[in-house]
Amino acid sequence: MKISLVIPVYNEQEAIGEDLRTAIDTLKATSYEWEIIVVDDASKDGTADIVRSFPEVTLVQHPYNMGGGQSRTTGIRKAQGDIVVVSDGDGTYPLQDIPRLIEGLDNCEMVVGARRKEAGTLKVLRVPAKFFIRKLAEFISGAKIPDLNSGMRAIRKDTALPYLHMLPHGHSWVSTITLAFLNNGHPVRYVPIDYYPRKGKSTFHPIRDTGSYVMTIFRTVTWFSPLKIFLPLGLLLLLTGFGKMISDIIRYSWHIAPSTVILLLGGLQILVLGLIADMIAKRSGI
Repeated sequence: MKISLVIPVYNEQEAIGEDLRTAIDTLKATSYEWEIIVVDDASKDGTADIVRSFPEVTLVQHPYNMGGGQSRTTGIRKAQGDIVVVSDGDGTYPLQDIPRLIEGLDNCEMVVGARRKEAGTLKVLRVPAKFFIRKLAEFISGAKIPDLNSGMRAIRKDTALPYLHMLPHGHSWVSTITLAFLNNGHPVRYVPIDYYPRKGKSTFHPIRDTGSYVMTIFRTVTWFSPLKIFLPLGLLLLLTGFGKMISDIIRYSWHIAPSTVILLLGGLQILVLGLIADMIAKRSGI
């Protein structure tokens, strides 16, 4: 079995050297065949030069900044291993725990390093936003998700490949692949890991990226399990319409208001659209 470690980087000269030394020492101590692929997303600092100083590491460079998600996708496509471990190169993740994630892949398709605490920048904004997003994802997906957007995980490459074309280019890549696996019946396991303060400047934008995460949840669930969104919405409109129809009958002597008809027809249309979307999703399922 061969292990491929994929590390996406963008202006990470403060952390990438130490991360690579930890990763190399950790992988050398295992019995696995391994490779390390660093995908440089057009860094403007000395990141690429630092990576080149490690002969054990393969450097892949984007011609321009394409986003952290696209860097992960590039690395997975380049990887030759049966198992791909993806981790950020900003000093936040415990790369010495790579063997724990790999061992956790027994009888599942992805192991996520679930962070014990939030140590990122802008904690006042990130913690409530991530809590809300995670609870929304749990409600819609019907699964317990200790960490929705952890940047460190081990994935079976053959399982991941069919999803790569639909994954976003930005920060929500990790959330999307988690939801894609959960909603398409691939077992996901969570292993608790430490999480360290970031080295260097974060590219996370609290408003733009939080909105992107929320849209990612609805988009991914709609793709794989559309009835989880269409069914509650359609039933809500129908129940509201029926309640208003009874009120109209009592108050106006069997005269039903146009707004009541709109609610009832809207609910029926959403349910029909949901059934059609669910049929399409099942027929074109990966």
